[in-house]
Amino acid sequence: MMREQQVLAYLKAVCKGRKNIQKSHQIETALHISGTELRKQVHRLRKKGHPIASSQDGYFYAVTAREVYSTIGQLRAMEYGLKLAIEGLEQALDSFGGDAD
Repeated sequence: MMREQQVLAYLKAVCKGRKNIQKSHQIETALHISGTELRKQVHRLRKKGHPIASSQDGYFYAVTAREVYSTIGQLRAMEYGLKLAIEGLEQALDSFGGDAD
């Protein structure tokens, strides 16, 4: 919980709006956390309704609906890509026959 609040406070104070976007490694360095931990905390914050936005350029605390919509679009594209990957892996299972090991 402490890290979650730390990430939220940092994003709100330092990365407010797209114009203040920071690359993941900048945030990781500032907060002394790993990339995995940062992604985990961003995910938790988003699930709680905090407008944590992102792009290929990094993370930021959204200040407009457009910034949030942009991130939603990015996440939907990722979701679709994951769906296709799952379908491909399911097709690959056919090559294994009935072998469940």
